[in-house]
Amino acid sequence: MRYLPLTDEDRQKMLETIGVHSVDDLFVDVPKAACLAKPLDLPDHQGELEVERTLTALAARNLDAASVPSFLGAGLYRHFIPAAVDHLIQRGEFLTAYTPYQPEISQGTLQTLFEFQTQVVLLTGMEVANASMYDGATATAEAILMARRITRRDHVVISGGLHPHYRDVAGTLAIGGELESLPPEVAGDETLAAKITPKTACVVVQNPDFFGNLKDLTEIAGACQAAGALLIAVVTEALSLGAVESPGGMGADIVAAEGQSFGNALNFGGPTVGLLACREKFVRQMPGRLCGQTVDVDGRRGWVLTLSTREQHIRREKATSNICTNSGLCALAFAVHVALLGEEGLCRLALINHEKAVALAESLAELPGVELVTENFFNEFTVALPAPAAGVVERLAERRILAGVPLSRLYPDEKALENHLLVAVTELAEEKDMKALCDGLKEVLP
Repeated sequence: MRYLPLTDEDRQKMLETIGVHSVDDLFVDVPKAACLAKPLDLPDHQGELEVERTLTALAARNLDAASVPSFLGAGLYRHFIPAAVDHLIQRGEFLTAYTPYQPEISQGTLQTLFEFQTQVVLLTGMEVANASMYDGATATAEAILMARRITRRDHVVISGGLHPHYRDVAGTLAIGGELESLPPEVAGDETLAAKITPKTACVVVQNPDFFGNLKDLTEIAGACQAAGALLIAVVTEALSLGAVESPGGMGADIVAAEGQSFGNALNFGGPTVGLLACREKFVRQMPGRLCGQTVDVDGRRGWVLTLSTREQHIRREKATSNICTNSGLCALAFAVHVALLGEEGLCRLALINHEKAVALAESLAELPGVELVTENFFNEFTVALPAPAAGVVERLAERRILAGVPLSRLYPDEKALENHLLVAVTELAEEKDMKALCDGLKEVLP
């Protein structure tokens, strides 16, 4: 009765009210083949203590990235999060706050979002950023829709180096136009400029790309500009912005990024926070919310929602986005972490990541049969193994080593990528972890 408070009499009254005789009548439209013939084979109810013991035992079977050498990446990265981040975001004023529908009484929330926007602008090299998005994948799709509104064109060119999940989300959300996705290019040597036509709204390029390749976006930015198209630069590893030339500095018009690397743990894949920045002339087509700084009647500094273009704020037909969250708490964690690092700390942390990645790449390239595919990279790279990567990863997992992400998991139909392994190295990878990976590969590779 604790969790199912309705009595049989209560249920019968509800059924009579809606005009059916039994609960089964509510499922008449469900095909019989889709219905269960018998109850699921689940244990009977248990007390809280018993449930906790059962779940703890199940959780202990997980091989989590915090307990073993881990080189997982592919869009989500395990970085060290200072204790101050969790301490600050768990303050009641932040933890229980929701979207400020009456922003004038939410000055603290608006100020943190304003600071967040400032950080994103400085990192991306753009002129304006919004108060965060749902995640990097949906931010990319929103950027495509934004580019279509600005250019009044429908054709979109998507680089083969874009994260496959981002490509799929874009294909789902950015409907109503022509999306031309190029095949995956592990070595990063595709030519995008040739795909631009007078109907092209934008070109979507990831940097570093999904396979780890670092690119100079200047040339493709120039080609887009000459054709009246926009360049959307996607970043999945936000820490790279502490070492690599900013997308804005290379000519990007819109930047869509994943901010998980700062302040947000892996959390089994979410929640995370999306970043979106652009040139100021495009601000009226930017989705989401924009916090601005002003002064009140007494001349005191304050903050307001300068732009609110989400469906929950204005009429649906006028909205630029129907995603009704900006992952506000995750954005706050991002802002706190970046503020704690500061410019010097962020650049130093980025350098540490790069140096560790280079060291591991060089060690792996010395192993018999292992080839380093990615030449220029930040903290993630692709290697070709002399055997299918998925099987190698499984055998190393049995040795309690998370070796990376086999590309066959994300490109199951690309036989040419079957032996390729995507390896990410962050500041949390110790020398003994990298040695364990190299030694493990020596044991399991043919």
